[in-house]
Amino acid sequence: MHAQPWKTADRDSEMAPMTRGAIGAALSLLLAAAAWAADGRTALTPGWNMFSPQQDIEVGQQVSMDAERQLPMLENARVDDYVNALGRRLAAKAPGEKYPYRFKVVNDRAINAFALPGGPIYINRGVIDAADSESQLAGVIAHETAHVALRHGTNQASKASAAQVPLAILGGILGSTSTTAMLAQLGGSFAVNSVLLKYSRTAETQADVMGTQILYDSGFDPRAMGQFFEKIEEQQKGSGPVEFFSNHPSPDNRIERVNQEVSALGGSRGARTSAREFGDIKRYLQSLAGPPATDRRRAGDDRGQPAAGTAPDRPSGRFVSVNNALLRISHPDNWQAHGQGDAMTIAPRGGLIADGQGHQALAWGVIVNIFEPRATSYAQRLQGAGYEQGSRQDSAAVGRLEHSTDQLVQELRLSNRGMRVIRYGEAIGVDGDSALSTYLSNDSPGGGRETDWLVTLERPDGLLFFVFTAPERDFQRYEGAFHEMLRSVRIKR
Repeated sequence: MHAQPWKTADRDSEMAPMTRGAIGAALSLLLAAAAWAADGRTALTPGWNMFSPQQDIEVGQQVSMDAERQLPMLENARVDDYVNALGRRLAAKAPGEKYPYRFKVVNDRAINAFALPGGPIYINRGVIDAADSESQLAGVIAHETAHVALRHGTNQASKASAAQVPLAILGGILGSTSTTAMLAQLGGSFAVNSVLLKYSRTAETQADVMGTQILYDSGFDPRAMGQFFEKIEEQQKGSGPVEFFSNHPSPDNRIERVNQEVSALGGSRGARTSAREFGDIKRYLQSLAGPPATDRRRAGDDRGQPAAGTAPDRPSGRFVSVNNALLRISHPDNWQAHGQGDAMTIAPRGGLIADGQGHQALAWGVIVNIFEPRATSYAQRLQGAGYEQGSRQDSAAVGRLEHSTDQLVQELRLSNRGMRVIRYGEAIGVDGDSALSTYLSNDSPGGGRETDWLVTLERPDGLLFFVFTAPERDFQRYEGAFHEMLRSVRIKR
């Protein structure tokens, strides 16, 4: 059968538009892939946190009310609207949780800014005065937005609670369903030394890097971040300390690291560096009255809570299960489990008592939490040592476990002055993994002494630990339930 050229030509004419469209689509995909490959941005994720993202929002809302009572807010609609619009444009490019970001200006000529968990961000008028361009102002806002996105405030609070808070008070924090109570016990009201604003140099580097990425993605010149830091560093050399560095500790090679991220992103790609509206706002702000003399109130809450009346009932013989992101554990059905994030307290009714200083303290029950040993990167250290989930650890891993447990015990003793080690370092198993069993004696919040049974095992994100606690006179009555709870643990791999 002979081919019919006219049919071939006709088919080609019908297919040509489709072919051109397919080629165009493929070309677009190739270009997009090439652009993505050229973008070698640093990947960043939030660290361990015992708060949920919703609790971040609740914490931020509560602490922001305290902050705005203490700070001289500018309360100028024109300036606030401009900064809020700029901030929302940047926040739209922030990764992770979509928090209800809001931005306000403080009537303070010091160069400073701060962010609270869950979205409230405050910019001193001094930042706007100091910035040479809208991109530099955007750089400061992007840096603070990154602190929120990376959950640095509640991450700091979580790490502080893991070992720096007395054990009994830690149990009260984890056992509280009230964000207000958690904040009060962590010292989380607004203050210069608030745990929510004590960032590490590592957190500052992360905020610099993610802030640079947010600038780039929002169409601003990402080099402006480093330019602003360079400007205020020069100012600090010439006229004394800049307030920004008092609660934003400056990492080594800060400007170089920002510029390195700019290069990884592919450069500035003709990004905008200034805007007419920025100049108008800056001139308008300079015409406004300066901050009034204020007597800033110190934050604090001395309200106490009544103590529990009687010791709790004995543990029931019937057990129920509870889950969190790390594990499943069973507990007596007349006990209650409370938790935030990966941490929890499991206690009988009356197991949490008032200590007379406004704290809820754990006298009977169990604490489950994560401790981050001192290391450049705990996960990298485990990976480098060959740690594999679900496998029994070798002798080197047991050595790491002992070392990490030593660190935890040392931290616990710093915040529990009456604590001493009774029996240390017995090897046991928890759901097939190697663990260490350590017995401690401590002052009980109910008076007298308590026994604390500490069980530790390694996980990729830190040292998982359990503390089973009861007054010495009662510990034997509870010990059987504690062992049954530990046997019930199933680690999520």
